[in-house]
Amino acid sequence: MTILYGIRNCDTMKKAWTWLDAHDVAYTVHDYKKMGIDRATLERWSDALGWEVLLNRAGTTFRKLPDSAKADLTRDTAIDLMIAQPPMIKRPVLESGATLLVGFRPEAYAAAGLNV
Repeated sequence: MTILYGIRNCDTMKKAWTWLDAHDVAYTVHDYKKMGIDRATLERWSDALGWEVLLNRAGTTFRKLPDSAKADLTRDTAIDLMIAQPPMIKRPVLESGATLLVGFRPEAYAAAGLNV
């Protein structure tokens, strides 16, 4: 099962699902804004990729945080922030079996065998 995690109105999400549709990849969308995200999932992703990969420091949600909230981040505090404000999670996150990709790059999707 392939799941595309993110926020439905995100332009990068739209690019990802357009690519998946064009390559006949069956998937479901998990919208963080509507459905939230659980700690266990973020911990699993952090273990696999590192929390630094998941945390969207460039987004406005993160940039609007007080400096005290951005200082001395750890895995646990970053996960707390992402749970409290899911837009802080980089988008999209694609999970398909053992494959876990963050962001959308067509060549990464193709290399993962998603175009078969």
